[in-house]
Amino acid sequence: MSTHPAHPAARSLTTTPEGLVWEPSERWVRGRTGDITVVDSRHPVLVWEPGLPVPQYAFPRTDVRTDLLRPAADPPTGTHTGSQVFYDLVAGGDVRANAAWSFPADDLAGHIAFEWFRRTDTGLDHWYEEEEEIFIHPRDPHKRVDALPSSRHVRVEVEGRVVADTRAPVLLFETSLPTRYYLPREDVRLDLFESTDHHTGCPYKGTASYWSWRGEGGVPPNVVWSYADPLPAVAAIRGRLAFFNEVVDITLDGERLERPVTPFSGMLRKSSRR
Repeated sequence: MSTHPAHPAARSLTTTPEGLVWEPSERWVRGRTGDITVVDSRHPVLVWEPGLPVPQYAFPRTDVRTDLLRPAADPPTGTHTGSQVFYDLVAGGDVRANAAWSFPADDLAGHIAFEWFRRTDTGLDHWYEEEEEIFIHPRDPHKRVDALPSSRHVRVEVEGRVVADTRAPVLLFETSLPTRYYLPREDVRLDLFESTDHHTGCPYKGTASYWSWRGEGGVPPNVVWSYADPLPAVAAIRGRLAFFNEVVDITLDGERLERPVTPFSGMLRKSSRR
């Protein structure tokens, strides 16, 4: 019986002495600023830094336009794990400070990582996995996002007032986050909220628009959101409305759910005090 080497995707995650976790990716990844391709790699690695829930890519130097990088004029401290070397990106007459860096880990020697523009306001403008543009950060291969239509009974209260009641939700299950309940607009008292100019991007779902509570109380702004044009994998949530479970009261099939504590909880507390 013949044997074959393990498929690269079957390799286990590797942890460096600095606490970085990394694994090779088989995706073709490109990064551009304007019309200039700065990164074009078929051998990227995904890197998770301690305390950060999302991965980032690092690329072999041979896949990077290093001629567009120069040592950073004012490198930051404490931004990424370990003692990195930072680079300013100079392309198309534009200088983007600290747009790239190298990790100190021996495992990742010879690799360069980049900030993602729509995440940190620096770095590259556009990123692609194969032919699909990816926003904010790379998608985690160890995370699932499933949007499932349901007939469960969902009721939402804000400051003791019922603002939504439906038996036709779409439940969105996302690894490491609480279930989100996307509700038909006709089952939500949207007149009790006002639209804002706030928008966020998600590599799994797309770009969201937000609404804030019009009433009294300590409800944070932008407590309701919707994806008008979600990515195909979660098309079932199109145009529906969801609430932050962390700050509203949700009753599911007659059972009041506890408000979860998530990475969003601190952000919501801070915004409610403004």
